[in-house]
Amino acid sequence: MSTTIVNASALPNHRKNAARIALFDLPEPSYALLSECFRQFGMETVLFAGEEAQRLQREKFEACVLPLGPAAGNIIELTRTSSSNSHIVIFGLGGTAQDSMRFSKLCLNAVFHEPLERSAALKLVSSTRTLVLHEFRRYVRIPVMTEVRVVLGDGGRMTATSQEISLGGMSMKSTHPPDPGTPLEVSFSLLTLPRVYVRGNVSWRKSNKSFGVRFDVTDDRRQRLKEWLTAYLDS
Repeated sequence: MSTTIVNASALPNHRKNAARIALFDLPEPSYALLSECFRQFGMETVLFAGEEAQRLQREKFEACVLPLGPAAGNIIELTRTSSSNSHIVIFGLGGTAQDSMRFSKLCLNAVFHEPLERSAALKLVSSTRTLVLHEFRRYVRIPVMTEVRVVLGDGGRMTATSQEISLGGMSMKSTHPPDPGTPLEVSFSLLTLPRVYVRGNVSWRKSNKSFGVRFDVTDDRRQRLKEWLTAYLDS
């Protein structure tokens, strides 16, 4: 099925302060569904061809969606090194868990899984809208996917994939999530933040192998994370 590329200059003037979402190389059904989902939260979408990625160096967008294929890494890196879009929310589309982790060092925020389902897509847009629209709560949770190394209180070690992070804690997924109450130390890096280590305890665990960690408020190493989060939200 052919896809019509929308020229942004031909679009009607967008409403003042409306968030703009760049959609890269999406087939028509995916573009139509995601456009509808973002529009429900007052956001406008612009469909880009991959070769138009350089526009991210000169135009401001609040988020972008791109298939996790061979070209994804170049587009993410281009976006993250842009002075105007270095901290926009980046959604992946499809791909495998290995694809997500491959791009995690560039701070891929979240993934729309394929086949796209309207209810799941709406849920993801809803859960990230405060970040996209810069409507931050005191302890905003930033969706971000990166590898997390975990050292358990008994000395055991494991790896996990982060889902959301805040100053108070983080949620993640692992093949064998630890039990609630388990003491541990997590370490991870985030784009411009070198590897940081923080103590905490498992606060919850779900049947889908996700679990949450509440950081130890007495661990002074949280200060580095606080500075990164403040810079990320203020950019």
